[in-house]
Amino acid sequence: MSTARQWQVVGLIVALLGAGLVYSATLGGSAVEQVRVGARTPEFHAATLDGSARTKSIADYKGEVVLINLWATWCGPCVIEMPSIQRLYDRYRDAGLKVVAVAVDDPGYEQRVLDFVAEHKLTFEILHEGTGKIEQAFQTQGIPATFLIGRDGRIRKLSLGADNWDSAANRAVVAQLLGVNESAAP
Repeated sequence: MSTARQWQVVGLIVALLGAGLVYSATLGGSAVEQVRVGARTPEFHAATLDGSARTKSIADYKGEVVLINLWATWCGPCVIEMPSIQRLYDRYRDAGLKVVAVAVDDPGYEQRVLDFVAEHKLTFEILHEGTGKIEQAFQTQGIPATFLIGRDGRIRKLSLGADNWDSAANRAVVAQLLGVNESAAP
């Protein structure tokens, strides 16, 4: 085989490998955007726990500033983080902040989630999605995982692991997204 022919074969192999990588990276043609700051919020579906048996998705919060928290009743860091999320919500709910905490406890544990919410006096919205699909959509490796979403539907801050959501730095980001003066908030 001539050297030119060998390079043609090598080029063909490289092209096929590249096409395979592009195909697998886009899962057969439907591009999967990496979940990161600046990315669009992934689509999800989670059940309400208010007895209405409704399902909500990111479309229900279009045009809103939303803090989405993935958590579970058995997660120690989630328990530690919840009071700071409640304080942030208390501070900015009148300015329009939505907090949506999605419990990822297994199916059938809805009452356990409701008991947790009552015990910890949580007043923001609680949803449930126990199949693992929401963790896949948000590309998380663990919980808690929290995503602050701007009115444009893009992720503006993310935190993997427990965070103090009532810290000055986090309040400043939320206030900016809401268009309010942080120092004027209650």
